[in-house]
Amino acid sequence: MPKKTALVTGGTRGIGRAISERLVRDGFAVAANFAGNEQAAAACASEIGCKVYKFDVGDYDACAAGVAQIQAELGPIDILVNNAGITRDAVLHRMTREQWDEVIRVDLTSAFNLCRLTIDGMRERGFGRVINISSINGQKGQIGQVNYSAAKAGLIGFTKALAQESAKKGITVNVVCPGYIDTEMVAAVPEKVLEGIIAGIPVGRLGRAEEIAACVAFLASDDAAFMTGATLTANGAQYIAG
Repeated sequence: MPKKTALVTGGTRGIGRAISERLVRDGFAVAANFAGNEQAAAACASEIGCKVYKFDVGDYDACAAGVAQIQAELGPIDILVNNAGITRDAVLHRMTREQWDEVIRVDLTSAFNLCRLTIDGMRERGFGRVINISSINGQKGQIGQVNYSAAKAGLIGFTKALAQESAKKGITVNVVCPGYIDTEMVAAVPEKVLEGIIAGIPVGRLGRAEEIAACVAFLASDDAAFMTGATLTANGAQYIAG
């Protein structure tokens, strides 16, 4: 039986790389998308055994070309993990239009692009797994991240609507909301700020990328076939969503 194909956007670094690695280990043929870091992508491909594809997830035509290449080389995309994300932080009264547009484009519009390009095939085959990666800051908001919080909150609503549209076609659509995870993005935070973040996490530490990958692996599995439209929160009890 041929392997199912999984596309992980932003899949060569940080949380995305951990997701790609776990899905490879679980027996999927993994296409890891990346935006620009060729060195990290090459290392990811050689070290975990996935294939890497460079395209701009915020550009519909670039996504169409990328999806076509992946499907020609690996087969139909059965698992879609919308993980790609960027930050362009500023308080709203200092935020530029470019900072707003870029974050919405990469963090939210990308999910539309990739879902729109893969959903028809999933519906025809009667199977699919869409897993969107949101954030604790999409649930509770964050000073200096109006753009990021809006995009990540948008992913939650997007997930709930698409889950209802797709349920009768054997497609599940879920969203994972990580808290603060020990990645390069978080490591770039000033030390004093990071200390304050950790002090606010009841379990007393940052999360590990592998822990988020485990959430994704479950949602991608047959064991999660009855779970759709769900928000899976993994943040060490820093924010408890009802």
